[in-house]
Amino acid sequence: MKMMMMMVLVLWFSCVSADVLHEDIAIDGCSDSDGEVMYGLDGEEKWVADFINKKGVEPQPNFIDHMSYVEGTYENAVANQQICRQNLKVALQAYKNPPLQLDPPSSPVIYTRDNVELGEKNTLICHVTGFYPAPVKVYWTKNGKNVTEGTSINVPYPNKDGSFTQTSRLEFIPQLGDMYSCSVKHLSLKDPLTRFWDVEKPEPSIGPAVFCGLGLTVGLLGVAAGTFFLIKGNECS
Repeated sequence: MKMMMMMVLVLWFSCVSADVLHEDIAIDGCSDSDGEVMYGLDGEEKWVADFINKKGVEPQPNFIDHMSYVEGTYENAVANQQICRQNLKVALQAYKNPPLQLDPPSSPVIYTRDNVELGEKNTLICHVTGFYPAPVKVYWTKNGKNVTEGTSINVPYPNKDGSFTQTSRLEFIPQLGDMYSCSVKHLSLKDPLTRFWDVEKPEPSIGPAVFCGLGLTVGLLGVAAGTFFLIKGNECS
């Protein structure tokens, strides 16, 4: 049973039209020491309860039409957490405190948000999925030293198989030779999972050179063919 340590209520709503499919999701979850309330659309977070700073957060990108939630949404989330913990207590008693099932995360994947250009601001993304229960802890290093500035992590997002996904980000400026790492800790792991990423010299694009050389070759062949037929025409006359 995957609901023993954490009581999670997940609601999915699908809106279907002739040419588009959208999925709304609402998560209301809690454990003895933690809680999560989140609303999302098509795999993206629209609203998250930040219980540490006691406010609601709308982590929406600036290139979309912003969707705001009504006043009192955070207060409602706090009230629902009390209900969730009471339900968790009842469930634990009913199932006689069964042992917690642990599913380890898959090896993290690191990639950049944008194409790498030396000296230009970018974001490293560490994607972790397949774990239960939530959350994981993600640590970043640069050239072997721990990095906390410029880091962030989203709230755990449920997969349809009951496991979770989390994504951590690190804002950085690529410099040749720098080495970064993303380490993931979870209850199921004896040792952290670590993935490395290094800044390499961008390879020059061969596209323009290939097209230029091809064009020159075709042009020379055209000139040669034209000269050949001109000579043959003069011989015939």
